[in-house]
Amino acid sequence: MIEITSLSKRFGDFTAVRSLDLVVPAGELFGFLGPNGAGKTTTMRMIAGILQPTAGRIRIAGHDMVAEPLRAKRALGFIPDRPFIYEKLTGIEFLRFSAGLYGEAGPDVDRRGHELLALFDLEPWRDELVESYSHGMRQKLIIASAFVHRPAVIVVDEPMVGLDPKSSKILKDLFREYTRRGHTVMMSTHTLEIAEGMCDRIGIMQKGELVACGTMDDLRASTGADDALEDIFLRLTGDRVARELIEVLDA
Repeated sequence: MIEITSLSKRFGDFTAVRSLDLVVPAGELFGFLGPNGAGKTTTMRMIAGILQPTAGRIRIAGHDMVAEPLRAKRALGFIPDRPFIYEKLTGIEFLRFSAGLYGEAGPDVDRRGHELLALFDLEPWRDELVESYSHGMRQKLIIASAFVHRPAVIVVDEPMVGLDPKSSKILKDLFREYTRRGHTVMMSTHTLEIAEGMCDRIGIMQKGELVACGTMDDLRASTGADDALEDIFLRLTGDRVARELIEVLDA
């Protein structure tokens, strides 16, 4: 699971994340939403151990990210929104390399690697250099690399970017099966329909703070209306902007 306590991140005088408290339990697919600049990506990079918090605490599967960084990171798979890959490796070599970072190697890694490549239709490309892969193929390879060491927690930023409809459906099913088996997935996305249809709970960030968190029923109760997630999101983060847009068009 993911446990966040009083988490803050400042860049100079700017506070990107302010005193965030959040628990994402085992077996949950958690959606993390917010407008650009709300603090989502900063939060997820701190969870992944890429950014150091200014204050607060992060625990991944019971391991403190500051006190036990290697154990915490070993329990986690991170899927960024932009795939950065060593282009001079083949697809299967990249998966072996990724597993090796977590101390795993051998026949089991190769078997899992081939299974993941086949799942995303990359098996015919397994021995081709990554430099020949399209953007979508690279994104699928990054996703496969996050699962190859069998982490307890997956943190994913905009997972559907660059994926074709078939791959998007496979990834949705993979996330759902992964959480069904007792693992945790925390997913940031701007596609509200995906969040509404997939996630057990949803958290909404605004100006570095968590302004709402719960199931869709919880979020609807907080706004007092039986709205879709898009309407709830706008009420909490952008209703004023929507009204200004209407005023501009009517002027």
